[in-house]
Amino acid sequence: MTIDNLRDEEIGLEARHIERRNAALAMGGPKKLKQRVDAGVLNARERVALLFDEGTYRESGMFATSAVPADHNRTPADGKITGTGDVFGRGTAVIAYDFTVKGASSSSVSNKKMQHMKDLSQRSGVPMVYLAESTGVRMPDVMGGMGMGSGNDRTRFLRRRETPWASAVFGYAFGSATWHSVSSDFVVFRKGAVMAVSSPGLVSRATGQEVDAQELGGWKMHAQVTGIADAVADTDEEAIELVRKFLSYLPAHNKEAPPIVPVPEGSGSRAQELRNLVPESRSKVYDMRKVIACVADDDSLFELKAQYGKSLITGLARFGGRTVGIIANNPMFKGGAIDADACDKATSFLVLCDSYNIPIVFMVDQPGFLIGLEAERNKIAGKVINWMNALSLVTVPKVTVMLRKNYGQAFVNMGGSETADAVAAWWSAEVSFMDPSSAVGVVYGVDPAVNPEEYQARYEEMARETTAYDIARVYGVHEVIDPVDTRDFVLHALSANYRHRTNGVGEHLLSNWPTSY
Repeated sequence: MTIDNLRDEEIGLEARHIERRNAALAMGGPKKLKQRVDAGVLNARERVALLFDEGTYRESGMFATSAVPADHNRTPADGKITGTGDVFGRGTAVIAYDFTVKGASSSSVSNKKMQHMKDLSQRSGVPMVYLAESTGVRMPDVMGGMGMGSGNDRTRFLRRRETPWASAVFGYAFGSATWHSVSSDFVVFRKGAVMAVSSPGLVSRATGQEVDAQELGGWKMHAQVTGIADAVADTDEEAIELVRKFLSYLPAHNKEAPPIVPVPEGSGSRAQELRNLVPESRSKVYDMRKVIACVADDDSLFELKAQYGKSLITGLARFGGRTVGIIANNPMFKGGAIDADACDKATSFLVLCDSYNIPIVFMVDQPGFLIGLEAERNKIAGKVINWMNALSLVTVPKVTVMLRKNYGQAFVNMGGSETADAVAAWWSAEVSFMDPSSAVGVVYGVDPAVNPEEYQARYEEMARETTAYDIARVYGVHEVIDPVDTRDFVLHALSANYRHRTNGVGEHLLSNWPTSY
């Protein structure tokens, strides 16, 4: 073969390569891509480009197609865009569902691609991100015994939390898009998204009832009822930015501490406001988020499940540039009484923090657990103990600040009774087994409207020795502090209780706890 002939052959190979590459990049074709533009949503490759730092992404499996011969030319990348790149300078893997290719349905080849990314994430110690939008498993490929029994994709959803998983749900998400999302540590829904085990059409045919997609598994359902949604976004762009922000608080894997960032100028300068933010009267409400804003690094609170279990606030924040998890009572909702949803929310958050070496700060002002028929039907008793059991297994530093009232079993669940490493009470804190006004009725049955003088006498009896200094006397708290000193106390407590022997890494006793329960 002459040099000229060899050059011609090389040019032919290059042309064929470019042709195949362009076909893969064209995804489901111009018509389907235009439909997405017209609908104001991004395609899978545009989402991937937004996720990663510019110029860092490299695709894996671009030339994969369906294993079914008839679909070779109709399934570019087999409906899944996979690869690796950097998010804020740290390696990250991605699986993006391309809805323009057979509805991003899953086949043996695309499952193989996804499994490769999941294995890479665990093996290399990098986060795994799912950009989820899918009709589910590909039909009729999996029909019959051969389809069900081949087992060559090894797709697994049960996981030990060793690297963070984050999922953004767009449009319809069924099948593996659902399984990956509910297995993730963080899930954001774009408004309008629907996630369920099966599609509304299939559910309607199976049940004989018309099913509304949003009612079945819309973003409101998962943000407000199931609690699966950690956040809600208006657009694709916002959803992806929330995924990036979540990962910025997390370590790349469970064997390292979370990253440290510069402390924003002015953090802690609003400490004097704390004396006025919290009313002395325990019956008056206030916004705990404003308290957190005064004590944490400025603008660092990243709240999770804000629309679910609203009597409790859970979120990631920073103190001195270091990531912490905050569990705080919210008197603005149900007076801060903790219901069953809030219990699930707290337990889930404890699991997240302990799995990824994130210290926990409790901000306490609560009247106890919610009681009554609704609470019992929602299995409040079991959820209280789930929370307490999870707390007993947490191995990261725990810091508690008692602001105002702190009653009953919730005293233990909110970092009291020696469940935390460092505990302080504001000088305004009141601690007891029960609100004294309720205790009078339970113990003496006195009605204040009928016998106000006796009620007042009994109330004063029940309210004795409930101050911060009374619990400090028996070392039930380690310090009684001026509210203004809250940030300094937390910063010092986090430093004093840092796990130096392991460079801030915990034991991860909760890493096998389910993500959805």
